[in-house]
Amino acid sequence: MADGEVAAHYSRGDLYQVIAKALESAGKDLANLEPADLDPLEHFHGRGIAATADLAASLTPLPGQEILDIGSGIGGPARYFARTFGCRIVGVDLTAEFCEVARRLNEAVGLADKISIRQASATDLPFEDGRFDAAYSQNVSMNIADKAGFFGEAYRVLRPGGAFALSELALGDGGPVIYPTPWSADGVHSFLLTEQQTVAGLTRAGFEMVSVVDNGPAMHSFLQAQRQAVAREGAPKLGPFILMGADAREKGRNTARNLEEGRTRPIEILCRRG
Repeated sequence: MADGEVAAHYSRGDLYQVIAKALESAGKDLANLEPADLDPLEHFHGRGIAATADLAASLTPLPGQEILDIGSGIGGPARYFARTFGCRIVGVDLTAEFCEVARRLNEAVGLADKISIRQASATDLPFEDGRFDAAYSQNVSMNIADKAGFFGEAYRVLRPGGAFALSELALGDGGPVIYPTPWSADGVHSFLLTEQQTVAGLTRAGFEMVSVVDNGPAMHSFLQAQRQAVAREGAPKLGPFILMGADAREKGRNTARNLEEGRTRPIEILCRRG
């Protein structure tokens, strides 16, 4: 699948305006945005900011470290890392519109000096060997056919001993994945691996495994709490559904069904460059 087709799946053309309108509707002052104002909508993966916090905790970032976000989207995780730990983040994403929105939101919440965003492919990173202290990626590899290239590039740009945290949906054993989903309208550019295949691919790239966590229970609890909140309070005004377009509801239903029926499995892997 050509990179351009993957980027086109996520592009809208008016995403910043859509986000701004949603924030205003939720009562946010666009001229005085705080980083936390964006939390409900900017973490484009299961469990939202809670998943980002768990991933960040596994990396234990230190102030001043330079950390690579592979598949940075509109910048939510990068902003969380930067504001929480005082580290410097470099984000790369294939989708030009995501990169532009990320830069504008970084400026809006006063974090542009800590975060740099570049448009680039995860399989061809524009950085020198051994540059980064750590790296992470959330819900990105599902769109990447060349897993060897992805894992190899992550390994290459890390310093020796640098950690790589990968939070993804793995392929389950509950049957074929149901589409559309947030990462694919019809499965054409969906390249899920099983947990075992993912671990094997990282190991072949040279990584040493530290931990593999099944996030299924946490995700099931999150979905249940989300449904209860909607039943009590109605549909939220802010959420990652804003990034998904007109069929966001169907994508959300299918994502939940895939998880609950074991068609997909949320996993989190921590490994290190030897």
